[in-house]
Amino acid sequence: MTKILQGFNFSTNRFYIFAAYPKNIILKILRVILSSFLIASLFACNQPKLAEESKINSREVWVTMLVEIPAGTVDKYELNKTNSQIERDSIDGEPRTINYLGYPANYGMIRETVLPYELGGDGDPLDIISIGPPAKIGETIDSKIIGVLKLKDNGEQDDKLIGINRNSSLNGVNSLQELDEKYPGISTIIETWFTYYKGKGMMVSSGYKDKNTAEEIYSTAKQSF
Repeated sequence: MTKILQGFNFSTNRFYIFAAYPKNIILKILRVILSSFLIASLFACNQPKLAEESKINSREVWVTMLVEIPAGTVDKYELNKTNSQIERDSIDGEPRTINYLGYPANYGMIRETVLPYELGGDGDPLDIISIGPPAKIGETIDSKIIGVLKLKDNGEQDDKLIGINRNSSLNGVNSLQELDEKYPGISTIIETWFTYYKGKGMMVSSGYKDKNTAEEIYSTAKQSF
């Protein structure tokens, strides 16, 4: 074998080294080399996408929300847009109480925002669900946007931004994907609650959209105010 390889260049030497092995071994070696090449190529192609996703997930957009209904409570309060006071909501003169489990997170609105009907909104300030310790009615808290829950209330678009309180133990979370990975079940609980708290068939969910979509909705609502 040594005599055969003498006088040949490197690439030819490699050919004769392979030729010394059985055909089935050579095929296995070639498959490994080809698989490694394909994996490396796919990884290289995905690098720009992965870098962009990492950039989006690490970006933080904070908003100041006005708490209308604290986490864990069932009494319905909302901002009176005429006098800017938070008042007990009522139906036919009776104070409104949610006939369901208490709110799974702090619920409220973002001041100086409005999403008109023609832009897919309901004409009101943006609603936001903020995950964290229960706040007080009328308290303003900082909340980091991580996504949006797409809902319809009796056929009318009624999206809810999803945020994380600044003082929450979960405030290291920067996206819905990260929330699901680190704290599985939370997003499911929130979606289930808002789908059924008014009764079966009243609210319809089309699922969550990512932080980028939520930020676009917020930006549009700020500009429309």
